[in-house]
Amino acid sequence: MKTLKYLFIGALSLSFSAPAMAQDESPVETVKALIKSNTPDAEKQIKSIYKKNKKNGEVIVGIARAYYEAKDTANAHLYADYATKLNYGPAYIVLGDIAALSDDGGAAARMYDQAIYFDPKNPDAYYKYASVYRKVSPKVAADKLEDLRVQRPDLPVDALKGRILYLANEFDSAIEAFKKADLSKMEERDVRSFAMAYYLTGKHQPSLEVAEFALQKSPRDAGFNRLAFFTNTDLKNFEKALEYADRLFNKSDSAKFTYFDYSYYGNALNGAKKHDEAIAAYKKALEQEFDSNDKRAGVIKQLADAYKGVDDYANAVNYYDQFLKEVSHATLTDYADLGRLYVQYAGTLEGDAKMEKLQKADQIYADLAAKNADAKEYSLFWRARVGTMMDPEAAQGLAQPFYEELFNIIAEKAEKDKSDVARMKESGNFLMVYYLKIKDDTAKSGEFAQKVIEIDPENETAKQIMELFKKD
Repeated sequence: MKTLKYLFIGALSLSFSAPAMAQDESPVETVKALIKSNTPDAEKQIKSIYKKNKKNGEVIVGIARAYYEAKDTANAHLYADYATKLNYGPAYIVLGDIAALSDDGGAAARMYDQAIYFDPKNPDAYYKYASVYRKVSPKVAADKLEDLRVQRPDLPVDALKGRILYLANEFDSAIEAFKKADLSKMEERDVRSFAMAYYLTGKHQPSLEVAEFALQKSPRDAGFNRLAFFTNTDLKNFEKALEYADRLFNKSDSAKFTYFDYSYYGNALNGAKKHDEAIAAYKKALEQEFDSNDKRAGVIKQLADAYKGVDDYANAVNYYDQFLKEVSHATLTDYADLGRLYVQYAGTLEGDAKMEKLQKADQIYADLAAKNADAKEYSLFWRARVGTMMDPEAAQGLAQPFYEELFNIIAEKAEKDKSDVARMKESGNFLMVYYLKIKDDTAKSGEFAQKVIEIDPENETAKQIMELFKKD
């Protein structure tokens, strides 16, 4: 989930910039120009401007802010201190920003709190306090904005709370705050965060609705087109997803694409049964940069699945093998899927080629049990099935040892789930017929028939064998 969030944040260009401070443009703009000029007497001239305005907190803070923006925190601190002598609230905001820049959240919060004390109606101080405090306690940070609501009921406090909670990764709480705000009046960055909070908590339909709302105003926005594309894919609205994919790739401004975009495009194409195009999309994804081998391996697996979708088992097996080599920790399920892939591949072949693939599948299932004892029943079941494919008339008895061991293991269980019963039935059906027809062992056949009847009383084959057993 974390990886997904940062992929989106980069793609949707989420950022925060503080509101511009109202100020006397003339002297402050002069100060900015002097700082940039780097002339020898710049500081002397700035000091002169200060002396002419030393009772004007707005200008002094403007000077402090100009130094702060030039990364001269020493002078920024100096002039902000001058402004605090006037009990001018915004001076403490500059001091808070300097502390925050030094990663001293506690000092920053104290300065912002002072700013609120001297200027209780300034929303910037509340928001910055909440921004630094969210790392300590998202709830306390959000509650601080409730104080702002009392002072400034005209401001969109719920949207600000949602923004703070989103940045604190409190997505559910952020959603609840955003829902109370007027979506049509929310800033674009908050609309993005609202949509993303829904997406990151798996609420794809409302995420889509917020994205579509935003696209009514900005139809060429790459971030919202991407989100509408992804959410429709996740909702299995594949044709609609492809419409938004086209908008993202061909009708969006300043769009930059990653492997994630192309792999999602492959997913949408696969879902729409356009497997050949999906294969091309996954290959395009593999041409992009990846920040981990496991992510690249995941796309290779998707490509293998796409080849399976067009019954190209040669390529499917090839890419699946490549996936297993590149992924850092292949699971037992991953290996089991390769075994099934070889079984499906064998089903398209004849003669020696078919036997070769079945033997590979058998070895995979054998290795599976060797790697993990918990996979033993699964391994026996599939080795038995592969045995019946290699020996359909059961003349060689290839499936018998696997079915019999599986049958006996399950029979000893005090409690059996649906999967156990199904496997026991399949094993028993094979074994009672095998012992009757191939081994001519009526007693052994009857033994299995009796056990099958215990779990499947209406099994006709078992009933007939039991009748034979009685006659003997």
